[in-house]
Amino acid sequence: MAPVDVKYTQIFINNEFVNSVSGKTFATLNPATGKKTCDVQEGDKADADKAVRAAQDAFKLGSPWRRMDATGRARLLNKLADLIERDQEYLTNLEVMDNGMPVKTATVSVMASVSYLRYGAGYADKLHGKVVPLDGDYFCYSRYEPIGVVAAIIPWNFPCGLTGMKLSCALTVGNTLVIKPAEQSPLTALYIASLVKEAGFPPGVINVVPGYGPTAGAALTGSMDVDMVTFTGSTEVGRIIQRAGANSNLKKIHLELGGKSPNVVFADCDLDYAVETSHWGVFLHSGQVCCAGTRIFVQEDIYDEFVRKSKERAERRVVGDPYDVKTEGGPQIDQDQLDKVLELIESGKKEGAKLQCGGQRKGDCGYFVESTVFSDVTDDMRIAKEEIFGPVQQILKFKTIEEVVERANATTYGLAGAVFTRDIDKALTVANTIRAGLIWINNYGLISPMIPFGGYKMSGVGRDGGEDGFKDYCEVKTVVIKVPQKNS
Repeated sequence: MAPVDVKYTQIFINNEFVNSVSGKTFATLNPATGKKTCDVQEGDKADADKAVRAAQDAFKLGSPWRRMDATGRARLLNKLADLIERDQEYLTNLEVMDNGMPVKTATVSVMASVSYLRYGAGYADKLHGKVVPLDGDYFCYSRYEPIGVVAAIIPWNFPCGLTGMKLSCALTVGNTLVIKPAEQSPLTALYIASLVKEAGFPPGVINVVPGYGPTAGAALTGSMDVDMVTFTGSTEVGRIIQRAGANSNLKKIHLELGGKSPNVVFADCDLDYAVETSHWGVFLHSGQVCCAGTRIFVQEDIYDEFVRKSKERAERRVVGDPYDVKTEGGPQIDQDQLDKVLELIESGKKEGAKLQCGGQRKGDCGYFVESTVFSDVTDDMRIAKEEIFGPVQQILKFKTIEEVVERANATTYGLAGAVFTRDIDKALTVANTIRAGLIWINNYGLISPMIPFGGYKMSGVGRDGGEDGFKDYCEVKTVVIKVPQKNS
C-alpha cells in the first residue's frame, strides 16, 4: 500500500459537494512525514447552519426519510456497508495517509465502520416499546422515536471506524445527521459521504462539514435547531459542548471522553500473556486510544519480572512507516500531540519514575515517539493521573486486592479497566467494584457493535453500540388511551 489520490475535499450538504461559504480552506497533514496532503474546504457557522437546515428538511414529516420504514433504513445501511467494503483498500490507504495509523490498524478501523452499519441494519426493526399495565380503564404503551437532527463530532484517532459508529447509532433509529470530522483527519468521512449518495440516502439525511471546533463545531453545539450532539474526544472539550447545549436549547448531549484506565495484574496470572496483552492495551495506535490501559497495577510478587518483560517487549516494538505491514507503531497525530507526550514524559523523569526505555522523539521526520516504559510509578505523579494519549506505559506496584481496587478508583475518569488472574473470584470482585463503563477479564481492548461503550464520571455520558447505544439516540414517548366501558 502507498499514499493515494484524494478525491473529495469539499463540504457535503444535501447529497452535493460544495465549497465553503467563506471560500477558506485548511491543510491536512500526513503525520508520518509532517507534510501537507491536500487542502480541504473549511466549514464555519454559515456552512454548519446550511447543513443543519438540510438535516431539518430531511427530518420533516412527509419527507422520504420520515416515510421510510425500518426495513428501508436497514436496506440503505447495508448498502452503505457494502460500498465501504468494496472500497476498503482505498479507504484504508486514506486512513493511513490522513491519520498515520499502521496499515493493520487502519484496516480494522475501516472494517469496524462496516460492522457497526451492518449491526444497525439488523437492529432497525427490533427497537420495541412496551405495553404498560396501567390501573383503571386505560391502554398504555411506550414507543421509541428518533430525536431529530444529530450533530456528530468525530475525533481524529479512529476517524473511519467512529464515523461508522455514529452513522449506525443515529440512522438506525431514524435521525438525520451532520458530521463534523476532526480537522486533523477529515478525508475518510468525506469519502464516505460520496458513498452515502451512491447508496441512495435521501438528500439531507447525512451531511459532512469539515472545519475547526471553535467555528464549525461551536455552531453545531450552540444551534437551536440541533436536537442532540454526540461527541467523542477529550474531557476538556466535552465540558465546553455540555455548556453550549445548556446555553442553547437544552439539547441532548452524548459524550465519550477521556480515560486513565486501570489494568490490574495479579501474581497468579499467565505472565507472558498478561505482558503481551497489556503491551497492546497501551501501545495500540501509538497510545492514541481513549480506553488505553495506561495505569498498570502489578502485584509485588511478579512486579520486577513484569517490568523486565514489558521493557523487552517495548524495545522489540517496530515503530516507523505506517504502510509497512511489519510496523506496529506509527506517529502521533500532529506537532501539538507530540509536544504534549514529550512534556509528560519529562514530568515522569522529574517526579522520580524510573525510565526503563524510550523517552525521546524518534527521528526528525514526522511525529514519532519512542516506545516508552516507566516503572516505580506512584499515584501522585502526573503520568499516573493525566491522560497522555501516547506510547507511554506506566507500571505501578500493589500488594492486596483491597488496596488496588481503592487505587484503581482514585481517578476522575471511568472509561474502562481490566484484570488478569486465574482466580474467578478475584476477577469478578475487581470487575464489579471498579467504577468504569467496560471491564475486560483476561483480555484487553475488545470492542464490538454489540457492546455498549461509554464511561462513568469524567469519561462521559451515554453509550454507543448495543441496544443501549441505539436507545440513547431516541426519545421515549408514552401513549395513554381511555378504553370505553359498556354500561351494565
